[in-house]
Amino acid sequence: MAAAFSSAVVVALFCLLAAHGCRGCGFLPDLFCYPPPPAPTTNVPATNVPATNVPATNVPATIVPASNSSSGGTNADDGSWIAARATWYGAPNGAGPYDNGGACGFKNVNQYPFSSMTSCGNQPIFKDGKGCGACYQIRCVAHRACSGVPETVIITDMNYYPVSRYHFDLSGTAFGRMAKYGRNDELRHAGIIDMQFKRVPCQYPGLTVTFRVQHGSNPNYLAILVEYEDGDGDAVQVDIMESRLPDRVPTGFWTPMKESWGSIWRLDRLRPLQGPFSLRVTDESGRSLVADQVIPAFWQPNAAYRSFVQFDETLPTSLVTSGANSVTSRASRRLVLPMYSGPLTYLWRCVRSMILAV
Repeated sequence: MAAAFSSAVVVALFCLLAAHGCRGCGFLPDLFCYPPPPAPTTNVPATNVPATNVPATNVPATIVPASNSSSGGTNADDGSWIAARATWYGAPNGAGPYDNGGACGFKNVNQYPFSSMTSCGNQPIFKDGKGCGACYQIRCVAHRACSGVPETVIITDMNYYPVSRYHFDLSGTAFGRMAKYGRNDELRHAGIIDMQFKRVPCQYPGLTVTFRVQHGSNPNYLAILVEYEDGDGDAVQVDIMESRLPDRVPTGFWTPMKESWGSIWRLDRLRPLQGPFSLRVTDESGRSLVADQVIPAFWQPNAAYRSFVQFDETLPTSLVTSGANSVTSRASRRLVLPMYSGPLTYLWRCVRSMILAV
């Protein structure tokens, strides 16, 4: 009886396969399965090359459409464009400051990922340094040389002499990028133009949050520059956790660092600071991440230490909290399940497809 029932089930299954067809049933005759659809030509098979090993290209940081970024003094985060004025400084095709730096403390802003697409911001944009690293889309539409196409800039410097409520003093490169093809110099010759802007989240492909120990740091004084934060792009608070001797394990106690200037944060101690150091960064939206022991015990001034963590712009705000429930990188949160192949697996996929199609 049981054998007959099993045979009936098998026959019924094959009848269903014949009636509905099945894609991906490579172990069954073509009579019962539709051929799999051709793979789209745009889908390139994934490789095992880590994201950090992808060669850097001379393009600005990729920007995704604005979502729920914190406004921080502007109402540009609802996706609407806001009127502003723009000027430019430095070399016509430069990055702004002749030393490729600025009031935020970033260096080599003529190189990737800034790629000279930088700007000074007046106080509502610079925010006493807490706006450093924020990303904005800009466009000009009033001048005859304007393209009207949005471009993206990163705040790297302070504008001390604003000509309007919102004033972007752009690098020569960024200013000219708003022009129609071949009319960059014509637009730059205008000097001051009306423009529009809105806040957008930042993304730094292949990069994680990085900490640069500043010149002059010593065992009793530690100053660090925070850079390459996805999402808001800025840091409004940085906390540090020392390690306990002799085993150099984290103490479990966070100490707030003080904002020195721009995106540089410092800590002074009468006693020598004990590394390795863990750092907790909080962005303008109130999200935090922790880079565990990112700065080693035997750190060096003028050295950059790249973490393994990055802000994730797609996470709901309700799931992101400060403290112990910190945001980590996508890779550390990804659950990897083993993949099995064989007739039973393919059979299950076929049956599941038919069930979902009913």
